[in-house]
Amino acid sequence: MDSRHGVAPEQAENAAGFLALMRELKDGAGLTYRQLEERAAEQGSVLARSTLADVLNGRTLPRPELLSVFVRACGAADREADWLRARDALAAPPSPLLPAPPSPADERPPAALRRRIPRLPLVASFTLAAAVLVWALTPSLSEQPAAAPQHQSVAAPQHQSVAAPAVLPTGWVRIRPVTAPELCLTDGRVRDQRYTPLVAVQRPCGEAGPQATLLEPLGGDEYHIQWHHPDYGKGCLKALTDGPGLGLLEPMDDCIRGSHFHVEPSGPAGSGTYVLRVDGQGCAGIAGDGTGAGTETVMAHCVGRGGQVFFVEPVTRPTFSAP
Repeated sequence: MDSRHGVAPEQAENAAGFLALMRELKDGAGLTYRQLEERAAEQGSVLARSTLADVLNGRTLPRPELLSVFVRACGAADREADWLRARDALAAPPSPLLPAPPSPADERPPAALRRRIPRLPLVASFTLAAAVLVWALTPSLSEQPAAAPQHQSVAAPQHQSVAAPAVLPTGWVRIRPVTAPELCLTDGRVRDQRYTPLVAVQRPCGEAGPQATLLEPLGGDEYHIQWHHPDYGKGCLKALTDGPGLGLLEPMDDCIRGSHFHVEPSGPAGSGTYVLRVDGQGCAGIAGDGTGAGTETVMAHCVGRGGQVFFVEPVTRPTFSAP
């Protein structure tokens, strides 16, 4: 048994028990996902916090290489071999948590279920066909002229948008680029993979949850942009100033390291549009004014137009209990 953490990996009877012991090792080390990521980097390894969170909250055994990095980052390098042996022992027999892919025959609905599907009468079939034809000939909403961005309302699964306020809202908000108002600022990966941690990107607002955004006033027009996530906890966006992530926005567990954003009005009064400026680093904006999902948010010289202009809207408090 690990004398420091009281964790004995050989006691795990299945994958679920093994993952529970991994979480116990992490809790005993007193380290956050980001701290584990940073420790691994100091040791010359890669341990993305989002990947680790997916593993610890999943149902399958971790890859051996990820397990090794995790155990060393937790300060239990002397037990690395024990953890790997315990993991291999559980992986050897067929695991009920890792079922074999179903055969094509298995994917067909059971006979009893198939019999419960009634056939439509002939008249009903003609009626359905007519309805489909009418639907096909009716212009879809996507073919209608788009409304001005400030009048659009994009629903997110855990937030309820309200009308654009006359003054900047604080507290829970969502941030949308005017160049792609159906998208919201949230976390994601750098598309060219030059930087592995999560950074700020634009994604469909319906996919932004369960992460939530909060504006924390710092005095004057300065704010921390906080992200709250039920798995990753709280992080404050920081505009990176060096390394492969230069110019990107990364959430930091320690909000003291977060950037102070000047949230400055842009456009007509009451439009609810703003620019996000950081002293000495310019303004945040969507790279290349791109409108595609997954495009990163980057710092650049302030121009006050295009992808550097954002809607900032109040939303209801998220349903999960933010750390």
